Amino acid sequence: MNSTQPRTLAHFDAIDSVAPDRPWLVMVHGATQHSGVFDRQVADFRDRYRLLLVDLPGHGGSTHVPGPYGQAEYTDAVLAVLDHVGVDAMHFWGTHTGAAIGLLLATGDQGHRIRSLILDGVVLPGVEMPSVTRNYGRAKVTARTRGIEAARREWFDQSEWFDVTRAHPVECRAAEHRAMIEAFAGAPWLDTAAPRAVASIEDKLRSLSTPALLVNGEHDLPDFLVTAERVGQALPNAQRFIVPGGGGFPLWEFPAVVNARVDEFLTRVDA
Repeated sequence: MNSTQPRTLAHFDAIDSVAPDRPWLVMVHGATQHSGVFDRQVADFRDRYRLLLVDLPGHGGSTHVPGPYGQAEYTDAVLAVLDHVGVDAMHFWGTHTGAAIGLLLATGDQGHRIRSLILDGVVLPGVEMPSVTRNYGRAKVTARTRGIEAARREWFDQSEWFDVTRAHPVECRAAEHRAMIEAFAGAPWLDTAAPRAVASIEDKLRSLSTPALLVNGEHDLPDFLVTAERVGQALPNAQRFIVPGGGGFPLWEFPAVVNARVDEFLTRVDA
């Protein structure tokens, strides 16, 4: 495992204990999380793939990486890690913000490097999502007026995408997820620098032949379900997977179910 980079490079973990001809599986988390959100995926896939996990700027081991903190800047940070490690071809697994990054990479100049996309709770770049705007905006206000600790507590206790996790604390590892949120230092909430604007990429999706698996929980927020349907209709080679009983983070809530479906998808893509 390699996690030593220059200060300007986002923190990453490269787990390459398999043969060097095995495909890369790149994993990117969402807002307020870090690469630990993929702990069960690492355990299940490390014996078949070379894994690369990236902590986005302002998160986890990349807390020191300065803003602005937007989808374009995050995508640049991930691409820099890919270049640093030498990843020429990969399967890309992103959740929430990580899923948006996957779409930006796939529709950008380096899209040829992506063999498939696994998008958990997909966010469509350039398109506003009411629940994200509401919850993220509230967190910023709280962080700046009452402090990061209050904002983190409010984020986990009141954001609807944690409803299933809170309702099933043992099965969905609520304490562990809360600990991950509590480790978030909050720089993206406090930073006032404006990130680069991101235009809608929906038209670009229509010409993208990359195989994609779109994962949502049965009880995911309506705008996430609508967005996944919209992305699924735009992508010519997309499949939908709805996790029974799942909420906003099915890969965390029900990893065995999600991992089995992803394994089936990747096996078919690699065949």
